[in-house]
Amino acid sequence: MRTGPTNPVLQQLIQSLRKEGSTSKAGLWIRVADDLEKPTRQRREVNISRIARNTKPNETVIVPGKVLGSGTIPHSVTIAALSYSGGAKQRIEEAKGKALTIEQLLKQKPKAKDIKLMG
Repeated sequence: MRTGPTNPVLQQLIQSLRKEGSTSKAGLWIRVADDLEKPTRQRREVNISRIARNTKPNETVIVPGKVLGSGTIPHSVTIAALSYSGGAKQRIEEAKGKALTIEQLLKQKPKAKDIKLMG
């Protein structure tokens, strides 16, 4: 029997993602909540280089997991993730991008329009 995450902050985030997903009919938030309920070792890890290859300037990306600092990013991108490595956050900010938490992105874009899911 799976129990889901025991971290109360993460449980609260999953709950608010599900609530927003059902009220604004945005399936993306429910999908992200499902991904965050997985065990830690099954969560996504995405390198900066992969984000750079799959995005255009000024796009918004969500990573239901961790962003790693391998590679460079030549354009500004808004990235929301559960966590960042130290190098990843630094590289995103050097490219004039934004490194947000998933909660911050949920407040900014509750309708989940123009957001890419990566991982």
